[in-house]
Amino acid sequence: MRRQEVGRKPPWLKVRVAATAAGATVARALADLGLGTVCRAARCPNRGRCWGRGTATFLILGDRCTRRCPFCAVTSGDPLPPDPEEPERVAAAAVRLGLRHVVITSVTRDDLPDGGAAHFAATVEAVRRRCPGATVEVLVPDFGGAPGALEAVLAAGPHVLAHNVETVPRLYPSVRPGASYERSLALLARARRAGGRLVTKSGLMLGLGEREEEVRRLLRDLRAAGCDVVTLGQYLQPSPQHLPVAEYVPPARFAAFRRLALSLGFRAALAGPLVRSSYHAGDLYRALR
Repeated sequence: MRRQEVGRKPPWLKVRVAATAAGATVARALADLGLGTVCRAARCPNRGRCWGRGTATFLILGDRCTRRCPFCAVTSGDPLPPDPEEPERVAAAAVRLGLRHVVITSVTRDDLPDGGAAHFAATVEAVRRRCPGATVEVLVPDFGGAPGALEAVLAAGPHVLAHNVETVPRLYPSVRPGASYERSLALLARARRAGGRLVTKSGLMLGLGEREEEVRRLLRDLRAAGCDVVTLGQYLQPSPQHLPVAEYVPPARFAAFRRLALSLGFRAALAGPLVRSSYHAGDLYRALR
């Protein structure tokens, strides 16, 4: 049953960003190199701000996702085979844009035996080779639980391993069909056990009908799994065909969740209506150091 609509967006969700020369430079580089971004594919409200700062989050493994999560704006369907030249093009874009922190994510590829892990690893390796002074953050899917997939990505040496739980476990059947809360927590825990200076990170959306106690429990679960950094943002309905917003969460409640996260031992927490997984990712990583 569809939830009742909550009406117009409140003032704190209205974003107006003017076009900038830096944004045009990002757009040209992406077009010239034939690269996609989650900024555009997921209709991120911060695209203008991030591109205006000369940054973008690369979307690899094509633009078609094999899952049909009803919150997500990314196109679903039958994807093309991975492009073997894509890792080098991502690295070339990072060089061209002078990125100090490179964020790479992907669609979910349940059609591939390793969920796309080898392609992630190749992309990380290419960026690290071409941009030795940059840090690399990967926002990975759950790889369908494929054995050895996460380990293949970690072996390539990313500085940040992110994987989003997205919402509370009670809402998984309606929000993340095909995913598993336990599998996502286990992936983060395995990444943490890899040791070293790797930073683990996860994110969730509010406004889908979750209860406050469920969010508090989720934050405790993430810390127990060894997650270092958490982001919390407002879910926004991409189109009338997607899940409706159950609530526009006020900024004060986001601030309260951030304080709770820090009290639980997270090394960093970013929370606010417009926060997204990769929002100010480089600044956040540098602050940890």
